Amino acid sequence: MSTEESRHVYRLHSTLELPLEDLHDHIDDATFPDGVDDVEITRRNNTLILKAVAEDQSVSKYTPTAQLKASVTENRVYEEDPDERRQKSFSWDEDEEEEIESELVEFAAFKGDRETVLQNSLLQYQMFLVLCGIAEAAEKGTLTAISERGGDLEATRIVDGEPRPADIEVVEGPRDHNSGQGGVNWRDNKFISD
Repeated sequence: MSTEESRHVYRLHSTLELPLEDLHDHIDDATFPDGVDDVEITRRNNTLILKAVAEDQSVSKYTPTAQLKASVTENRVYEEDPDERRQKSFSWDEDEEEEIESELVEFAAFKGDRETVLQNSLLQYQMFLVLCGIAEAAEKGTLTAISERGGDLEATRIVDGEPRPADIEVVEGPRDHNSGQGGVNWRDNKFISD
């Protein structure tokens, strides 16, 4: 597993949402990256956990493998956009408005930063690749990440199911290099007497 050890996910932010049924279909049909034999889906109340099952049989069943975590929400989905329907059928003669057909659909929402969405380190990069596949299947939301593969940093950005170009930009943060020179020199302070 030496190749997996050199792959890391440093930053990740996700706002992905997709119907729970679509997620199950995607996982059932997915081809998993090397090192991942399968992905187990477990639901606890309104939390969904997708856990990597390692190909390597020497991994103890008690060793926590990487997992993706999502919250499950119920949203009302309309057959037709209510605003568009009102504009089409707006008429002074209509006394009562037809009810728009809708249904409650459960959605899996992968929302948050790395520790919230992608947990545990064993097979972490591989589960990140699984999350990228989910992001491409989702019609709504954004996935942005900085990962490392083979010593090179990679930027990932997937918006509404489409991979987009992404760059890594290094900016100067808080000034650490002058931390000793910015304070008061108490030894030569004329207001302090011995």
